Amino acid sequence: MADKSYDYIIVGANLAGASAVEGIRGVDKEGSILLLGSEQHLPYNRPPLSKKLWFGQKKVEDIFVYDEQFYKDNNVNLSLCTAVVGVDAHSKIVHDAMGNLYTYGKLLLATGGYPKRLTIPGGDLPDIIYYRYLGDYLKSREQASEGKSALVIGGGFIGSELAAALNANKVDVTIIYPEQYIVQRVFPEGLGRAIERDYDSRGIKILSEDVPTSIEQRGNRFLTMTGKGKAIESDMVIVGIGIDPSVQLAEDAGLAVKNGILVNDRLQTSDPNIYAAGDNAFFPYLALDKQVRIEHWDNALNQGLHAGRNMAGVNEPFTYMPYFFSDLFDFGYEAVGDIDSRLDIVTDWQKENDTGVIYYLKDGIVRGVMLCNVWEKLDAAREIIRKGEKMTSEDLRGAIK
Repeated sequence: MADKSYDYIIVGANLAGASAVEGIRGVDKEGSILLLGSEQHLPYNRPPLSKKLWFGQKKVEDIFVYDEQFYKDNNVNLSLCTAVVGVDAHSKIVHDAMGNLYTYGKLLLATGGYPKRLTIPGGDLPDIIYYRYLGDYLKSREQASEGKSALVIGGGFIGSELAAALNANKVDVTIIYPEQYIVQRVFPEGLGRAIERDYDSRGIKILSEDVPTSIEQRGNRFLTMTGKGKAIESDMVIVGIGIDPSVQLAEDAGLAVKNGILVNDRLQTSDPNIYAAGDNAFFPYLALDKQVRIEHWDNALNQGLHAGRNMAGVNEPFTYMPYFFSDLFDFGYEAVGDIDSRLDIVTDWQKENDTGVIYYLKDGIVRGVMLCNVWEKLDAAREIIRKGEKMTSEDLRGAIK
C-alpha cells in the first residue's frame, strides 16, 4: 500500500520541476502535487552558479526559482533531501529511499543530469569539485580567494565560464581541454582563437589539445599530470566536462531511453501517464525536424511549464525554440537552434570576433543562429530558422542587425 496518493508527482526539485508546478496550477487549481528533490535547497536557477554570482551581480538568495511561500500558496507538498529510488509504472507508485510509497495520477521525471567524472588515477578524490550544484558554488567560492590557484578541466560552456569567473576573482587559473581551441563544439575557429587570446591577455594559462592523466593530493594542494607531460600544481581542481542525463529511474521503469528519456511532442514518455522535461528529455525539436536533448536553462524552464500544463490536460505539442547564453568577460552571446561548428558557417560581423551574427547552415538552410553582443534579436533568429529556406551568404548580410 502507498503512504499517500497525489494527482501529480514531480521527481526533481529543480527549474523544470518548479516550472511544472506553475504549469499545472495554470490549468488545475485543486489537484494535489508532490515535488520531490534530492538537494537540500529550494529549486534554483543554474546559470548564476558560473556567471552572476561570481561577478557580484546576484546573491545566493536571488537565484531561487520561487520562494517557500510560492509552494505553500500553491498547496505543493515539497519534500527536499529525498532521493527517489524506483518507479512502478504499472501500479503508478513512486518509491523513495526512506521506504515511502506514493501513488500518482500523472508523473513528471525532471531528474536532470549528473556531472561526468574523470576516469583517471585520482579522479575520485573527494576534494575535486565536479561543478554543477549550488553546493559546488558555495564550496569553490569559499576557496577562491585572491592569490589561490585553480586548475579548470574542460573547455566547453562551464569550463570557459568558470575560468573567467575565477580569474575575475583574482585566482591564478589554468584551463586544460583536449580540443584545438576553447568551446570548439560551437565556436568557429576564428572566434575561439580570439577568445583564447583574450583569456591569455588576462593571465589565464591555456593548455589546449591536452588532458589530465592523473591527480594527486598533497596536503591542501593538488598535483595534476597531463598527457603532454606537464605538471600542474594548484589549490583547487574544478571539473566541468559535461553531464550525463539521469535516466536510471526511467530505464528501471521500462520506459524508452535513447539519448535521454524518449518523449513525444507532448513530452510524454512511452508510458502516457509519465512525462519528462529538462536536461534528461530526448524530445522532438519540431522547428529542426529532429530529436534532440538540450541542457540549457531556457529549455528546462519552458519544457517544465509545458509538461505541467499537459499533465493537467492541455495536451498541446511543444513547439518552443529554446535559446542559451553565455558571458565570457566582455563577450556575451545568445544562441538558438542547432549550434554546431561542424555545420557550414557564415559570419556577419559588425566588429570581427566581437559583435555580429553567426549563422550555422546545412545544405544552404539556416539551422542555428548565434548573436554575439547583439541583443533582443532572438525572435528574428527563430524566424529565419523556422522558414527553412535556402540562403546564401549574401542573403544573410544584414539579415539581423
